[in-house]
Amino acid sequence: MSNDASFKSGFVTLIGRPNVGKSTLMNHLIGQKIAITSNKPQTTRNRIQTVLTLEEGQIVFLDTPGIHKAKNKLGDYMVNVAEHTLNEVDVILWLVEPTTFIGAGERYIIEQLKKTKTPVILVINKTDTVKKDEILTFIDAYRKELDFQEIVPVSALKGDNTDTLIQCILKYLPYGPAFYDEDTITDQPMRQIVAELIREKALRLLEEEIPHGVAVSIESMKQRKKICDIEATIICEKDSHKGIIIGKGGQMLKKIGSTARPEIEDLLEMHVNLQLWVKVKKDWRDSDFLLKNFGYNPKDIDLHE
Repeated sequence: MSNDASFKSGFVTLIGRPNVGKSTLMNHLIGQKIAITSNKPQTTRNRIQTVLTLEEGQIVFLDTPGIHKAKNKLGDYMVNVAEHTLNEVDVILWLVEPTTFIGAGERYIIEQLKKTKTPVILVINKTDTVKKDEILTFIDAYRKELDFQEIVPVSALKGDNTDTLIQCILKYLPYGPAFYDEDTITDQPMRQIVAELIREKALRLLEEEIPHGVAVSIESMKQRKKICDIEATIICEKDSHKGIIIGKGGQMLKKIGSTARPEIEDLLEMHVNLQLWVKVKKDWRDSDFLLKNFGYNPKDIDLHE
């Protein structure tokens, strides 16, 4: 890594409607799984900061929650984080689906983007799902809505055109030294990443049965020789949800644990002994105290503290 006069570094935020592939794209760009991905919207609740260090520069990615109309305090917090970030970064990546239909959600985001002076790169994701010659019509539809610095079609899933996207980002970053050591890939505490991995598995395995009222709290994480003992609690909002998460004879809870464990072991590079419990905390998404308890703290929004 170089700190010479030609080295660039800066903050880049990924925004977009829920489920457009922001976490998948970020995981692909940094080459490691940090943000959880799920086929449910609203899986990213906190702003996840990850780092990509190259010869020519360092890009610090912020994967913000989806911008949408809030329905409760957790929703307010998520929208606040996302919108606050727009003016704090060097480049905004706006991810959209490959379509000519610009719906109410996209129009809401366009209104937010019109208020910012930050360069915006439009990223048309999921290009692997459409014909190549259709992509120009999608570009055309969006170009009429806002003056984008660049428009880059990509497939986050396949990695198509992501190198071009990185070069486009570097173009708009200021010259300056790196913010992080070159071996840093995230500023997230390890406990938080482990909690998110468990939550991802719960969301994926429970599919439609449980709405977003699931949080994971790491009660303890202790290392002994080459083993890490982790005790974690899955928090839900209703007694009926608790039964579904535990499953018949505890089968679902075991399955969540056994699918999360290998990824946690890869992350920590050691054997993991994972104990899971389930607790009901009614309406935790509307409690400031509980939101803070689960790591959603509104004062974490400032990037440069």
